[in-house]
Amino acid sequence: MIDSTDRICARLRVSHPGFSLDVSLDLPGRGVSALHGPSGCGKTTCLRAIAGLDRAPGGHVSVNGELWQDDRDGRRRFVPTHRRAIGYVFQETRLFPHLNVERNLQFGLRRVPTAERRVSLARAVELLGIGELLARRPDTLSGGERQRVGIARALATSPRLLLMDEPLASLDMARKREILPYLEALHAELDIPVVYVSHAADEIARLADHLVLLDAGRVAASGRTDELMTRLDLPLAHGDAAASLVPARVVGFEPHYGLTQAEFRGGMLSLPHSGARIGQPVRLRIQARDVSLTLQMTDGTSVLNVLPAVIGELVDDGPAQVMVVLTVGPTRLLARITRKSRDVLRLAPGMRVHAQIKGVAIVE
Repeated sequence: MIDSTDRICARLRVSHPGFSLDVSLDLPGRGVSALHGPSGCGKTTCLRAIAGLDRAPGGHVSVNGELWQDDRDGRRRFVPTHRRAIGYVFQETRLFPHLNVERNLQFGLRRVPTAERRVSLARAVELLGIGELLARRPDTLSGGERQRVGIARALATSPRLLLMDEPLASLDMARKREILPYLEALHAELDIPVVYVSHAADEIARLADHLVLLDAGRVAASGRTDELMTRLDLPLAHGDAAASLVPARVVGFEPHYGLTQAEFRGGMLSLPHSGARIGQPVRLRIQARDVSLTLQMTDGTSVLNVLPAVIGELVDDGPAQVMVVLTVGPTRLLARITRKSRDVLRLAPGMRVHAQIKGVAIVE
């Protein structure tokens, strides 16, 4: 693997009783890269090896040109964890119970010499919205508040790489909705690459630019999140939760109807207004179950978004369903329809159809 000044590269082999990890990772040096897969596939093992908490014999880790491990060809370079410029956010926050929030944050700050501080304590507090919590003890905080403090403490170390290990897994849905906008703000406003571990497809769709799918300690696929979500040879593109991820830009509003117009490579979509500004890039998530197909364009429908499309692939998706890959211009969409609909409409690859999109949501 070739070192790069704008890549996160890792060659990791780790063996435990009953499990072995053998992966090569080549991730962008900016944005959010997610490791996704079922429990036990090796996501946390990868993160610990990148952090240096577990040594991968014969391995190699470099982050934007900085070499942290190189055991290739008999070399024995290994930078210990405390000398790697990482911030690590665990599933459980591990705050010091005897210190208030401010002193917990100062503990992380003290690890970094003043001249090397890239994220000020005030900036971390602002980004995570925890100014009102500084005087409180951890045992008085909600789960979402504790996790926000834990992320702020990791940022206070001015990391060159932020590692996040299922940070929302222990939170209920309300607390997840509370914290996700803060994670999006980090993505948008800080030039710190993130490797984010999660088994939740909705988190991946909302946050990740690059996606690595792991299965039984091996890389099943790696690439742009929007591309992998519509590949029928991968598990993300199947089942009731299957969805397409569409990069778009806000171009207009219909205030009377509470609608936003977003332009993407392939057309225009109307969706409920969410506060996005004109010109703002957005990420749209379209559930496959919310896309139906018609052979003819019609005006007599309540569906606002009807777009010309071409059928690419069709694959059975359970005993009664079919997953269809559509191309709308250069953009790929998924539609989940019944097998009967496929047969009645005589759908086949290459056919021109119209995609009726019943629901569109901005996820970023």
